[in-house]
Amino acid sequence: MMDDKEIIAMYWQRNEAAIRETDVKYGKLCSYVAKHILLSLEDCEECVNDTYLACWNVIPPKQPDKFSAFVSRITRNLALNRFDYLTAEKRNPKAVCSLEELEECVSGADSAESELMEKEIERTVSDFLWKQEEEKRNIFIRRYWYFDSIEEISRQTGFPTGKIKSVLFRMRGKLRAHLEKEGIAV
Repeated sequence: MMDDKEIIAMYWQRNEAAIRETDVKYGKLCSYVAKHILLSLEDCEECVNDTYLACWNVIPPKQPDKFSAFVSRITRNLALNRFDYLTAEKRNPKAVCSLEELEECVSGADSAESELMEKEIERTVSDFLWKQEEEKRNIFIRRYWYFDSIEEISRQTGFPTGKIKSVLFRMRGKLRAHLEKEGIAV
């Protein structure tokens, strides 16, 4: 299996094999991300293929530092956009529930300065998460990035669902306090 730098170099050389290598190395990750947001296998597959096209279109000029995070973020954003398009009235209960839980910490206001603020919030949340114990950080990410259900997280970690809920509740409170301390209105 090729390493990330080699795959990125292939994109810069406009070598179409980069797409195949991305699929070999990160296809399962992309599928995992998309399937937790989208409701059908066909939409998931289309989203993963769109991820590869997006990589082709943005590399170059982008030079991702962590290719796995870069690819999964593209997949997640495409899946969320596709989800919104496909289900204007209907909502995926897992995704909506996860996002509603975080609503109390971060608002979704749109304005000219919101794009700058979004980057600051992103950095602040990332800093917060890296200061948490790995176990708690992983639970938080499983829930709010991958939209895993409480039950799925419980199966993966071996912790009872009550503990998962408690960890998430406490971390949301800590995140809210951290954002407020950093001057970010919640």
